[in-house]
Amino acid sequence: MPADHDTPRPARRDLLRTGLTTGAAAALGLTATTPAAASAPGAPATPGTPGTPGTPSAPSAPGTERTLTLTGHLPTGAPDFVYLPVEVPAGVREIAVSYGYDKPPVPAGTPGNSCDIGIFDERGTDLGGPGFRGWSGGFRTEFSLARDAATPGYLPGPINPGTWHLVLGPYQIAPQGLDYHVQVTLRFGAPGPAFAPHYPSERARGRGRAWYRGDCHLHTVHSDGRRLPEEVAAGARAAGLDFIVSTDHNTSSSHAVWGPLAGPDLLIIPGEEITTRNGHWLALGLEAGQFVDWRYRSRDEEYPRFVRQVHRAGGLVVPAHPYCPYVACQWKFGYEQADGVEVWNGPWTYDDESAVDTWDGRLAVALREGRSWLPALGNSDAHSAPQVIGSPHNVVLAEDLTRDAILDGLRDGRSWLAESAAVQLEFTVTGHGRRVGIGEELAVPADAPLDVRLTVSGVPGGTVRLLTDEGQLHQESLPADGSGTVVWRTTASLAAYVRAEVRHPKPDGSPGKGNAMGPDLPWGPMAALTNPIVLRVEDR
Repeated sequence: MPADHDTPRPARRDLLRTGLTTGAAAALGLTATTPAAASAPGAPATPGTPGTPGTPSAPSAPGTERTLTLTGHLPTGAPDFVYLPVEVPAGVREIAVSYGYDKPPVPAGTPGNSCDIGIFDERGTDLGGPGFRGWSGGFRTEFSLARDAATPGYLPGPINPGTWHLVLGPYQIAPQGLDYHVQVTLRFGAPGPAFAPHYPSERARGRGRAWYRGDCHLHTVHSDGRRLPEEVAAGARAAGLDFIVSTDHNTSSSHAVWGPLAGPDLLIIPGEEITTRNGHWLALGLEAGQFVDWRYRSRDEEYPRFVRQVHRAGGLVVPAHPYCPYVACQWKFGYEQADGVEVWNGPWTYDDESAVDTWDGRLAVALREGRSWLPALGNSDAHSAPQVIGSPHNVVLAEDLTRDAILDGLRDGRSWLAESAAVQLEFTVTGHGRRVGIGEELAVPADAPLDVRLTVSGVPGGTVRLLTDEGQLHQESLPADGSGTVVWRTTASLAAYVRAEVRHPKPDGSPGKGNAMGPDLPWGPMAALTNPIVLRVEDR
């Protein structure tokens, strides 16, 4: 395994950079124009003439601007990332970019054109390098950045002279190929003041050792969400959450704005959702301002490098929605280096049912082989209304309401998943003079009787399921008011672990019923799910 500072091996993303060779560019239909003549702010740019891609002319006076247009054609099978060099001279105050691409009709069932965009500065485009300056995916058609400000998703900072690169991410390409056009405007003038980030505190006012509620997968306008950060913070408070993790796609730009929105009642933890072409994963608990690269596939063998980056920061690696059916979303990197897995993502669907089944199977294997088991997480992945912040969320037993304590609780599996703050739950196993709770372990003589107790409220007419490595071994209905206690007896010789599910009543198949679940399952959508209590036969 290469060291973190090793030069990354060539990968598919490196195979296309405009300007590598004239022949390579011509083969792929890449063309460019030189910058338009300098013009006063607001004046229309004069069309350029063909020339060297992205090369500006003589320096311009403050208050002027120049425009460069880049066009090209990408065939089906083009690399994941296409880099367009732009020469930025001294004296540029702001870079503004707009882009578009054609969307020809395609046959039913055939992917159409879809192309993302971002930018790297003069420090280069190396994987995991320092040159990253922003990414908006396909959510925006234009953006700008300067020393003092930037479009959400992009990082304010110096506009230094040198070769910058726009990066296109052709997510899907139609059979006809993809024709793109990018317009870059360089605005000259004195730089603004240095940007002052306002990172959130790593501590909020907690209750000591207690159960804390939090949503670890949320998006804002800094990626493809439509909520402002202040709207997300307000939504978290309205949902009764104690903490959230900021996980905008492929950028750290939102980290710098959360400071004033956190407070004694809400801990905000920096993070990122890394959207590779072979699945998405959550980096929870990054250092403020830390960026994690996403430009690789599982076959590139670069994923372990970024896992180590997150772990060095004390953060967690959590594969997200592993059974999501959309392109590039299904998880292909394995679970050996993960710290947890998101088994419940937003409203309960068949994807979540599959994720829980897979997680449960891996749980049984891990315990049989004497390995550590992978905790389950549930998050809203809320982007915009009507998606509900905090539905679902994690309820974590932590020593206090701090970044490190919350991450420790999640890492150890001392947590359960709730549909909303209306759902309350307590789950324990008692036997042989001891009592343990979720995420803990109980070692007892093989045949010592163990009482499994679940107390729940907030799920009217719900169904309690108690599951072990043998599957469901007890099921019981809750009363109409949704509150009740279920007690079941087992032994460590019969169960390697026990976990609990609380389900809503089975849907009747009517429109709008059942949270997208059909009537063919023997139980309804999830209301609560616990991590396991591990049972071991005591060594003699």
